Amino acid sequence: MNKPLRRIAIFCGLLVLALLVRENWLGYVQADALNTNDHNKRPTIERYSHPPGNIIVDGKPITGAAKTDSNYYKYKQTWTDGPMWAPVTGYGSQTYGSTQLESIDDGILSGTDSRLFFDRTVSMFTGKDQKGGDVVTTLNADAQKAAYNGLKGKKGAAVAIDPSTGKILALASTPSYDPSSFAGGSSSDQKAWLAVQPTTNKDQPTLNRALRQTYPPGSTFKLVTAAAALQNGIISDPDAKTDSPLPYIMPGTTRPLNNEGNLPCKNATPRVALAVSCNSVFGHMGVQVGKDKMLDEAKKFGFNEQQFIPVRTDASEFPTDINQSQTALSSIGQFDTRATPLQMAMVASAIANDGKLMKPYMVDELRAPNLDVIDKTQPQEMSQPLSAGNAQKLQSMMESVVNDPEGTGANAKISGATVGGKTGTAQHGENNSGLPYAWFVSYAKVGNSSPVAVAVVVEDGAASSDDISGGGLAAPIAKDMMKAVINSDK
Repeated sequence: MNKPLRRIAIFCGLLVLALLVRENWLGYVQADALNTNDHNKRPTIERYSHPPGNIIVDGKPITGAAKTDSNYYKYKQTWTDGPMWAPVTGYGSQTYGSTQLESIDDGILSGTDSRLFFDRTVSMFTGKDQKGGDVVTTLNADAQKAAYNGLKGKKGAAVAIDPSTGKILALASTPSYDPSSFAGGSSSDQKAWLAVQPTTNKDQPTLNRALRQTYPPGSTFKLVTAAAALQNGIISDPDAKTDSPLPYIMPGTTRPLNNEGNLPCKNATPRVALAVSCNSVFGHMGVQVGKDKMLDEAKKFGFNEQQFIPVRTDASEFPTDINQSQTALSSIGQFDTRATPLQMAMVASAIANDGKLMKPYMVDELRAPNLDVIDKTQPQEMSQPLSAGNAQKLQSMMESVVNDPEGTGANAKISGATVGGKTGTAQHGENNSGLPYAWFVSYAKVGNSSPVAVAVVVEDGAASSDDISGGGLAAPIAKDMMKAVINSDK
């Protein structure tokens, strides 16, 4: 071969090599980045070229699909009772992406998950339309309906858990939104999307208050303080008098820790102190336990870390760098103590389950289009905040909150069921100028059946500055949720 031809051959060979390198770089190294690039619409077009799988509650789909007039997206997603289920499912939109279960399990719902390779292959050879798989939740439709209806017209959230397994039975947040209203790409979808954005809607309907909003837990946190006191030997008998002065002057200050009204809190027994909600008793109790052991107990209940159910939650907080007076305030759910409704449902769940906290979850199983189970969640113990004996003592104290004549939780009584609860009112705003948050944390059981644990918070309403507001606003919602679970188990 003469010299010019050899040079041309080498040059052509280098060009072919460059093309191969570029092709492999694009096809393998940059494949994920290109697939997820906002300007690449092909994955989205493919995603909506066939009906997605469904999210299932009590054996029935709460999502579906509808054909569109779009030249690119053949189907869009729909929801049954969208505002009620949005805090569980999140949204899936052709234009605005997806959140929560719609995002986490998109591979299953769209049929692109690697575990559905066999189904995709069969569809390719048989010529049948590709289908997505199903996400089967742990939710109880009646409990969810009770939670949503009870909260309707208010700002708030509610969570119900099966303490024996950790299954989430209800998860509601209001005000809410309808994911169907902006699932497509039309001008009406855009208008609906803008209407729920925080910049245009001060009520923030897309905020999941059950998982992503932390509140001062108020007196409901006294359950954690009581658990810490029992575990560390500060108290042992729910009916033995405590060494609780009245007024109780917080250490290092001249400031008394006041109670809400003229309550029988001086040297009150733990049972009476919980039933009437004595700030002085539980603030003093928290100081006796000490900030480090209080923090340790709070962490055992799940505080100070995010939870994944599998949706991510905000971390509830018990403050770490505090003095004794701040420990007193933190131990009654004030100062910088904050909790999500899910977190307080976890507290009630551990107490009701004889001290064992099960990891909460709301996806029971993932199913292929042919209904084969490809993944199933197994209940998992998360921690043991209390011994069984101490948990049973705390259960009896919570039951007094509901049953005693002076208890603040009478509105949660259920005929034929054992109910334990704790009311709470959390002050907020500058100089406590805002309406207090009304809380109720509870559990209910019938005979030897598995209990149900519930937490409800109401952000607004005609609340007064005492624990009765928690009993008046939040307890009836919790009662309806617990009744719904009990009746569905019959």
